Amino acid sequence: MLWLALHLPLLSLEAFCATLPPGAAQGPVALLAEHRITAVNAAAAARGVRAGMKRATALALARELLLGEADAARDAAALQAVAFTALAFTPAVALHDGQPCVLMEVRASLRLYGGVAQLVEQLRAALAPLAHRVRIAAAPTALGAALLARWGKGAAASASFDPVLGPHATRLPALVQLLAAAPVWLLGPGREHWEALQGMGLHTLADLRDLPRAGLARRFGEGLLDELDRAFGRAPDPRRWIELPAAFEARLELHQRADHAEQVLVAASVLLARLVAWAGARQVRIAAFTLSMQHEPRHRERGGTPPATVLRIELAEPALDPAHLQLLLRERLAHVQLAAPTLELHLRCRDTVACAPPNAELFPTRGSESLGLARLLERLRARLGDAQVQRLEPVADHRPERASRSLPALSGSAAVARSAAPLAGRRPQRAERAGRSDTAGASPREGRALPLHRKVPPKDRALPLHRPVWLLPEPLPLPERHGLPLLEGQPLQLVRGPERIEAGWWDGEPAARDYFIALAADGSLVWVWRQRLPSAAGPGGGGAAATTDVQWMLQGRFA
Repeated sequence: MLWLALHLPLLSLEAFCATLPPGAAQGPVALLAEHRITAVNAAAAARGVRAGMKRATALALARELLLGEADAARDAAALQAVAFTALAFTPAVALHDGQPCVLMEVRASLRLYGGVAQLVEQLRAALAPLAHRVRIAAAPTALGAALLARWGKGAAASASFDPVLGPHATRLPALVQLLAAAPVWLLGPGREHWEALQGMGLHTLADLRDLPRAGLARRFGEGLLDELDRAFGRAPDPRRWIELPAAFEARLELHQRADHAEQVLVAASVLLARLVAWAGARQVRIAAFTLSMQHEPRHRERGGTPPATVLRIELAEPALDPAHLQLLLRERLAHVQLAAPTLELHLRCRDTVACAPPNAELFPTRGSESLGLARLLERLRARLGDAQVQRLEPVADHRPERASRSLPALSGSAAVARSAAPLAGRRPQRAERAGRSDTAGASPREGRALPLHRKVPPKDRALPLHRPVWLLPEPLPLPERHGLPLLEGQPLQLVRGPERIEAGWWDGEPAARDYFIALAADGSLVWVWRQRLPSAAGPGGGGAAATTDVQWMLQGRFA
């Protein structure tokens, strides 16, 4: 077996600083538990603040010291995100006895990643978005790896230290030799009896190993010998594996209230990084997530104030990119008005899609171009709103103004993105490659196609555009001179037509029109039509009363 230990020495302090506004963590920061300092950052340590000090003493040394309460639940949530990240590399992940340490058994994963060095390199890259300082060590026993990772600077001075792997020992004899110089305070009972062990001249694990076991057990208990045996591989060390929840749900309490939605972005980015870690471990992509900004309790008691401002974000294409998710969240938060100040954030995700991982292609493909369109639609929806981004859906109607309808891009944007690229791998039929026309029928006796008077273009050949993409909201009446329509005082030259349309008798709005493509004086092409039958409804073509005037109408323009 080969174990990796991920030790996070500043987990509690980093989890607290993640809730601070930008720039607040640059000054002196410390955590309190029962009016005593438990953790300090570098700026506080430079002013003389140390763990174990009383609150008053720490404030006397640094008046601008920012104090926060230690929170075990907050630390557990941060450690859980690290464990979720580790689960993307191996299913054998466990927590280490209440310590800020995650254990991974990676022997079965080495072949997939090309060795332990490559695995550790990718693991560090995956842990980077969580913004934690991580010490990594490798050993054939779980407890041995945990001790090496906690040893820190002492293990770095050993001959088995690697800049990428950290302290490592892939075989048991090498681990025994490496742990022999480790201090006894690394063991749990060793910390409890530290003064007594120091008085007896026992400083390292080698000193304990050389003493009679019966005397050690009688003086310091069986627990010290049990940890020593599990570290050196002389006793079994069973671990309970972590199980992933089916849905993601996390909360984060802010250090200070947020009066505007933009102020919650920093803390929300922490929750998004944990969401991506969970989705990566489940090997799924995120289709939608919900962010709830909980309001202060005193504001909830007021009539009309909701308990939370809920923001749901749905993606056009399922993604697993934290930068993209944060960008969408920033765009949506810019348009959110909080009903009351916020002190707590809840992030939930139950909508995921199991799909293949993204292809890291060197050159753009149809898939990457389709993804680019989906990302564009998501940004437009996040910035302008769902109702402002529409897509066109064809309708079976010959009347141009009724041949399509607008629908929100939310419901079908993923399908639109996928249909933007042609089908990959489709091979044309032999008749299409040869340029042969389609057949209108066949003789039942001879089994061969009947000849056609008109050649039909192949299916895969693009037809010329005979209708404009851009139509006017309402047809524009045009004056007439010598039988030709006028546009801006200049006669139009009819270059193609007529295209005759007779439809709409079934819904009471009939249209009987002759359409022409006309050339304007400035060289642009326009789409015009004239009435074929008398109508009292004017340009729309509806009604039953009569007017015999022939009227030209401008329907659209060609780009």
